[in-house]
Amino acid sequence: MMNAELNIKERSFSFAVRVVKLCKSLEAQGRVSKILANQLLRSGTSIGANVEEAQAGQSKADFIAKMSIARKEARETHYWLRLLRESEIVTEGQLFEIIKDVDEIIRILTAIVKTSQTRSASVTNAKG
Repeated sequence: MMNAELNIKERSFSFAVRVVKLCKSLEAQGRVSKILANQLLRSGTSIGANVEEAQAGQSKADFIAKMSIARKEARETHYWLRLLRESEIVTEGQLFEIIKDVDEIIRILTAIVKTSQTRSASVTNAKG
């Protein structure tokens, strides 16, 4: 397993733990916060779940598909975090680090997907 893949596996799990803790605190803040917490919880924990599934992918295409889904979930998570910040449900200071983390996760996943697609295309072209 490449370093980036190991790194993203650990980072996405740690990130999911942070999302769970944030959502627990949002649950007590009322109806809107609770609804947004559910959305954030689903997307924020799905990142790591898809990374885990990618590690056991049945093919390179399956690996790329799962990592791509993880990247989409990370982007959705970024959206919910921004919404929480801009709607002043959670302060900028409270979200600064977690938004920075999801940005880094998106960059790592993008690099993994692009590298995997390039390698997959090279193998396909070499066979052809």
